[in-house]
Amino acid sequence: MSTRTEGRPEEDTAGTARRVCLAAVTAALSLGLMGACGGGERGDAKEAGSEAPATPRASSTAPSSTAPSSVAPVLAATPRPDLTGIGASGGKALTQGELDRAILADGDVSGFRSGPMDAPPPRGENADRSECLPLTAVLNGKPEPLGKAVAYRQLVGPDSDRPAVSEFLTTHGVQDASTLLNRLRAAVTACADGFTASGGDGPSTYTGVKRLSTVKAGDDALAYQLTGDFEGDPVPLVFHLVRVGGTVATFYTANFENGATPLMPPALLAAQATKLT
Repeated sequence: MSTRTEGRPEEDTAGTARRVCLAAVTAALSLGLMGACGGGERGDAKEAGSEAPATPRASSTAPSSTAPSSVAPVLAATPRPDLTGIGASGGKALTQGELDRAILADGDVSGFRSGPMDAPPPRGENADRSECLPLTAVLNGKPEPLGKAVAYRQLVGPDSDRPAVSEFLTTHGVQDASTLLNRLRAAVTACADGFTASGGDGPSTYTGVKRLSTVKAGDDALAYQLTGDFEGDPVPLVFHLVRVGGTVATFYTANFENGATPLMPPALLAAQATKLT
């Protein structure tokens, strides 16, 4: 991890460029952009940030486990008690319109706002090892087997728009949805020591992958942390997936501040599973 000297104008400029670039990474969803931010000059970082989607406004950082002001509101969040399901638990293949109605909206979880998020760019990154390809497919916002329909959302929390959580909802059919989670489980194990990826805007390095505890929701669930490398600093990326019938909800958040595993609000997963059931 690089050392920084406080109070120097050039360091302040670099810090601003870094924050702009990381905001672009979060808003754009596809983590392949990390390569472009990490390898470019300060001007490149500013340019990347200027093109990032801006709705809704979200912090580039997720709260760390040691930030009480951020953690307390997140843990207190609850799903709206009158949420109803759309019938995906029976294996129904949801249409695009049904996905759009089922994905989390304003008011579904206390304190959280939902807004549109652009689909990721068509060109994503690919792991240099075949066994790790399921992980980069999720990074690209296109988990495989590819869904027949997909909806994207950005969710922002109650503490100064933190945490910032990206969600994509995909419909596959029960067999493909189960295959998706099983391939990811295998990839988490096979790629525990990390891997490199290319094909996006620049090369990316991921130093490790590990399983996390899951929230009990839906028919199946998986959670894992993928640790990226940003100019020598660890960047924990956390993914939680919940399957209801043939539909998979994928939630992603990151911590660009201090290397601690970011918290995924459990109420988001519970509410989404309820709306799909």
